[in-house]
Amino acid sequence: RMPIITEMHGFNEDIIREGIEYELNRNGQIFIINNRVDNIAEMEALIRRINPGIKTAIVHGQMEGTKVENIMFGFVHGDYDVLIATTIIESGLDIPNANTIFINNAHQFGLSELHQLRGRVGRSNKKAFCYLLAPPLNLLSQDARKRLRAIEEFSELGSGFNIAMQDLDIRGAGNLLGGEQSGFIADVGFETYQRILNEAIYELHEDELMDIIPPAQGKPARQRESTGNYVFDCQIDTDMEIMLPEEYISNISERIRLYKELNELALESELEEYESRLLDRFGPVPPPTRELLNLVILRWLAIKIAVEKIILKNDLMICHFVSDPGSKFYTSTLFAGILSYVSTRHNNAKIKHTEKKLTITFSGIQDVSRAIELASEMSGSDLS
Repeated sequence: RMPIITEMHGFNEDIIREGIEYELNRNGQIFIINNRVDNIAEMEALIRRINPGIKTAIVHGQMEGTKVENIMFGFVHGDYDVLIATTIIESGLDIPNANTIFINNAHQFGLSELHQLRGRVGRSNKKAFCYLLAPPLNLLSQDARKRLRAIEEFSELGSGFNIAMQDLDIRGAGNLLGGEQSGFIADVGFETYQRILNEAIYELHEDELMDIIPPAQGKPARQRESTGNYVFDCQIDTDMEIMLPEEYISNISERIRLYKELNELALESELEEYESRLLDRFGPVPPPTRELLNLVILRWLAIKIAVEKIILKNDLMICHFVSDPGSKFYTSTLFAGILSYVSTRHNNAKIKHTEKKLTITFSGIQDVSRAIELASEMSGSDLS
């Protein structure tokens, strides 16, 4: 499949006629979306007037199901050149021969609807076209302008995630946990917002809702078992070259999707499968990506030993342990074991322990693999 060429225009008979003629000249078919049933017949009459001799059909939700089905199958089999429809066709049969779509009054559609409708074309190896017909931008609301610009900008395959983020930014995420969160999400990023939200739900479960929310809803079971309830997650800050390089994966939407998928992994077997898919799709894993995969293992180990934050910079690893001084971690055998390990077995470590927090700084950390070795030794066991 190829990217769908998406253009925004005012309602213009010449553009519609030329778009239809181009598609018919390569033996293709056309969708025209008109979401008002009361004037859909007028739209069909206009199409027939500007393109004499073409075969058209209409489908909408007020028609009998059998009639809609017959017309759709007729369109699939080439009985009609142009199908004039409401959004009833936004999901359904794949029609590889239909590679042009006009969306009338596109400003009245939601961003996800526009994305779904555009996805009805471009389902073959032919170049596809999507024409967004709307009044001039200066006559539209700010949200409508944002929607049209977003759908026009993100036309690459796999751009659904970017469109979803734009939709979230335009509409907001709603009022959750007592605040208007859409502006907050714009400030901190969606992934961070998700983490903060999960932490808040878990804290509510621990403090107030133990009898109402089952433990598995308060926090994912895999995570609860691996953290020992000391920390929820670990933030890692580094100056090392750790990434999915653009020269390795050129499509930015695909890189974002892979970062998001990597962030959600929780098992070593899942990480191995993830690496295998990278190797199969993109070739040998480059060093920056190898370090990125290692960083996931370091994060798991850090959570296991109650480390909330790791700074990997200037050949140093600074581990910030759980910040709550009342945490059970500070009375646990894990805490005692870590102190014993650092004080008796490691010469390149400095401990800073106050009433409020514990930090341990290790020197000579030149890569993530060495950081993993130390974290594994502090935990007293491997990932299994």
